Amino acid sequence: MNIKGNTALLVVDFQGGDLSGPKAAYAHGQLHRAQALVAASRAAGVPVIWVQEVHKPHLADIGRELDGSEGPHCIEGNPATEIATGLGPVGAEHHIRKRRYSSFFATELDIVLKQYQVETLVMIGGFTDICILYTSVDAHQRDLTLNVVGDVVAGSSRQAHDDALKMIQHLQPSALVTSQDVLNWLAVAV
Repeated sequence: MNIKGNTALLVVDFQGGDLSGPKAAYAHGQLHRAQALVAASRAAGVPVIWVQEVHKPHLADIGRELDGSEGPHCIEGNPATEIATGLGPVGAEHHIRKRRYSSFFATELDIVLKQYQVETLVMIGGFTDICILYTSVDAHQRDLTLNVVGDVVAGSSRQAHDDALKMIQHLQPSALVTSQDVLNWLAVAV
């Protein structure tokens, strides 16, 4: 683990409701690891910040995302858009809704991270090659230390996942960690 200063767990687009939707295939095998990381973070006093991509049914807020290979996705009111069942914010945890791939773009994430004086992010969620990658690049450009949990992120394909992890590792060579690495660190951080 590469930890500098205060740390937060950023749960990016771990969506799919009951894990039957199109974004949910990656999440089904990772749900238990994600739940363990969230519970351990809470127990250690590490802030958990939730990010959810959501678009209005009329799609006026989806922008150029339809130019790529994705069709309409993450539509408000669709059960598959909801945070995966068994996960989700509790109490005063921040729940940020975004309209673009990066969790930083036109959201309050910067403000929330400054509130907690965060210098290091631990990231889980999906997709590795889209929202995790774009958020990682924006975090790197903000001088945040990255810890992307490789076994609790997945891409739109295995190749895309692997390529995105290589790009993230190019940004910060020690950025890739496992869920066990994080759990070990959290056990000591309490």
